[in-house]
This record gives sequence, C-alpha cells and structure tokens, in this order.
Amino acid sequence: MPTFTPITPSALAGLVAERLTELPGRRVVAVDGADAARPTEFAELVVAAVRATGRSAAAVSLHDYVRPASLRMEYGRTDELSYRTAWFDYAAIDREVLTSLRESARWLPALWDEATDRSARARVVQAPEDQVLLVAGPMLLGRALPFDLSVRLELSEPALRRTTPPDEHWTLPALATHTRLSREEATWTARWDHPARPALRSR
Repeated sequence: MPTFTPITPSALAGLVAERLTELPGRRVVAVDGADAARPTEFAELVVAAVRATGRSAAAVSLHDYVRPASLRMEYGRTDELSYRTAWFDYAAIDREVLTSLRESARWLPALWDEATDRSARARVVQAPEDQVLLVAGPMLLGRALPFDLSVRLELSEPALRRTTPPDEHWTLPALATHTRLSREEATWTARWDHPARPALRSR
C-alpha cells in the first residue's frame, strides 16, 4: 500500500533539483499533470531550483505543442478521443525537444500558437552542456517519451472535477482513460488535490 508524506511544492522542486545534480549533461524532466494541476507553474519552481544550483534550466509547455485546430478538432471541439490522441503533438515534443537536445544541443521552445492557430515562429535555442528542460502538461507519461526524470501531479476525481472549469469537463474522460491505460511510473508522484499542501507518494 502506498503512503503519502506531506511536502511543500518548493521542497518537491528541491528534490528534483537535487537528483539532477547526480545527472550531469543535458537532461529532460517531465511534469505530468492535468491543466487543473497547473503543471507549468510547478515546472517553473523546478527551473528556479535548478538555476539556484548554477545550472541552465527552462520550461516547455505542452500547450505550445498543440496540433493545428483542423487536426485536433476534426471530430468536433469536445471529442474525448481526439483530446487524448490528437490534441497535443507528442511526436514533435520528442523530435524538437528531447531528441534535438540530446543529438544536436538545440531545442525549440514552442511549435504552435494555440490561441491564434498559427506557427509560434519561435527560434531554436542553443543548449549549453548543463541544460535542463522541464516539459509540462497533461498525459505526458505512458507515451514512451525518453525523459530522464518525471513528476506526476495527481488529482483525485473529485478534485479534478472541482478545479477544472465546467466548459472543460469534456476532457475529464480522456484524462481518466489515459491514467488507466498508462503503465509508466513517475520518479515522483504527488497528490495535488490541495496544491499548497501536496503529499508525496512512497511505496
């Protein structure tokens, strides 16, 4: 039976930064969480903690890697299967962030502007030898993406329903299905029902 130990978001970010001191070179960390868990905000905490160790760090939002509206909304604006399988461009995240960082020492901060439905026109960034990138967004784990470390921000069903705006409740079945089908364990899993007072899972 897993147990949960109270922890602060800053302390959890510190754990990630501390582990990264054992992993030199260019590294990529996943922060997996539904939008309601605000994974990008936590990723920025980790960025600050990593920079405090003297290392380069930056965050990439999965919402800057959505697919064009013509693809993600092909079957309507509220299609559960599309949200789970076609909304976000996970292959592009692999290609332009993970693989490019490791093989070419370059990475692309954003691919597609979700608001304007146009190319983000972001410039490729050269990565120093100590670069750490945090990729943050929903349903990242369970897709065979080669992250070095991962954090899962876990919301219970009641908390997810409470904190997700009503007009986005159509995404909840997709999130639940992905969680059920995914077998990938995160390096750290935190119960995020109350973000100011999370709890770290341990076996």
